[in-house]
Amino acid sequence: ELENQLLAKSKTLDELKQSLASNGGAEQTPEAQTLRVAELCEMKDSIVNQIAQLKASMESILEQWRAYDEIYAEVSLMTTRYLYCTDQCKPSGEEASLEALKKQVKTLQ
Repeated sequence: ELENQLLAKSKTLDELKQSLASNGGAEQTPEAQTLRVAELCEMKDSIVNQIAQLKASMESILEQWRAYDEIYAEVSLMTTRYLYCTDQCKPSGEEASLEALKKQVKTLQ
């Protein structure tokens, strides 16, 4: 949204510059030039404010992504541990007997 507003302001600024160039600049009265300068300054201030808002928004989004990355790493580690444990605890065809399971329990203890 802010990016679209910035693009619109930039386009308007370009149009004003073209209009000023096509009018020859020197043909305008000093009052008209003063008004143009004031308009351009207001537009510049508006763009500066929008950029500040965009930076603040981007910092917030970046912080959220950092938190996501940390949580994702934790979940990934837990998933890997879970898969390892289920793989280690799964009895194979030979070890399905009660004696083999007792032997495995002793080994783990």
